[in-house]
Amino acid sequence: MPIFDYKALSRDGKSQKGIVEAESAKAGRAKLKKQGLLVTEIREKNASRSANSGGLPFFSGKASIKDVSMMTRQLASLVKANIPLVECLNAMVEQTEKDALKVVLTRVRDDVNEGTSLAKAMAQHPRVYDTIFINMVEAGEASGTLGLVLLKLADLKEAQLRLKNKVVSGMTYPALMMVVAMGLLVGIFVFVIPRLTKIFDSMNKPIPAITKALILVSDLLTNWWFLFAFAGFVGATMFTRYINSKTGRPNWDSFKLRVPVVGHLVRMIAITRFASTMSTLLGSGVPILTAMAISRNLVGNVLISAAIEKARENITEGQSIADPLKRSGEFPPMVIHMIAIGERTGELPQMLANVSETYEEQVNAAIEGMTAMMEPLMIVGMGGVVGFIVVSIFIPLLEISNIQ
Repeated sequence: MPIFDYKALSRDGKSQKGIVEAESAKAGRAKLKKQGLLVTEIREKNASRSANSGGLPFFSGKASIKDVSMMTRQLASLVKANIPLVECLNAMVEQTEKDALKVVLTRVRDDVNEGTSLAKAMAQHPRVYDTIFINMVEAGEASGTLGLVLLKLADLKEAQLRLKNKVVSGMTYPALMMVVAMGLLVGIFVFVIPRLTKIFDSMNKPIPAITKALILVSDLLTNWWFLFAFAGFVGATMFTRYINSKTGRPNWDSFKLRVPVVGHLVRMIAITRFASTMSTLLGSGVPILTAMAISRNLVGNVLISAAIEKARENITEGQSIADPLKRSGEFPPMVIHMIAIGERTGELPQMLANVSETYEEQVNAAIEGMTAMMEPLMIVGMGGVVGFIVVSIFIPLLEISNIQ
């Protein structure tokens, strides 16, 4: 049943807006009229525009990973209670508060009610339900374990969200410190130094080289800031295009893996994504070739993706996963060893889950350690810059006091 956005006036004259589910706009008006609302505007909500729109989630209504995870867990509980699927989706539509998700769930419910499988119905909304989601739901429907698969999906989404939040929170404080520090420095060079320059000019005495360097930087920022801004924009644009090109992306990903400290963290995050995704997919009954194809696209690094693809090709030839991963040199020995044991014992999903848990803990520890290390480094760096400014300013001022 379609969903409509509406604007209306209540009995006391207050304006209201919201959504209403009805067979048509006319039926929606009648439904709202029974609630004591005078409809001023009503139009059908577009699922693809509402849920798949770009921009910030706060303004576009886009369903977040947290919203999808919560919806998945609630749907799993209803399915495990042996409630018919259409009734489960009905309940989800009624209790979902996010407009974007409500529209998508309504479309999915209508498609399922017309005889479409849940996986195919969800596949019509790729920005809400990704490839992992669709493949796992399809496997759950085929094996009759949809409720269990949905629970595993919820766990996977929550694990992805935890990892993302950990990385973002770990980088937020250093990034904020850097922005504030740069803002203060620009303020000093643009507003403070020019005023002191006038004092130095009035001294009619030779200015020390260190002070000349400070004044030169101030003049460049004050008089030619637009050139720096333009150069920064052009540089950022060219760099972005390069790292997204076919030749630039492998070079950039290789460089990230070689950077001290950061490279180790990037590798651990990629392996965590690979292991957690593979474990969940294989445990849900998704074929191993499909699982590896999906996992390959989620690691976020071309070199590691290539190693996974090579292992996938070996499997089609009847070989193991561990050997090509080992030959690639991109996976640590412990990961290779656990994958090999999992293949021999038939417990590959569990072994991959253990790898994921272990590396997630290591990622958390690495981010905390890197954040703790960056704070004193930034303080020392800022201290050095401030010291340079202070010395550059005070040498001429001290000369003035000596003359007096």
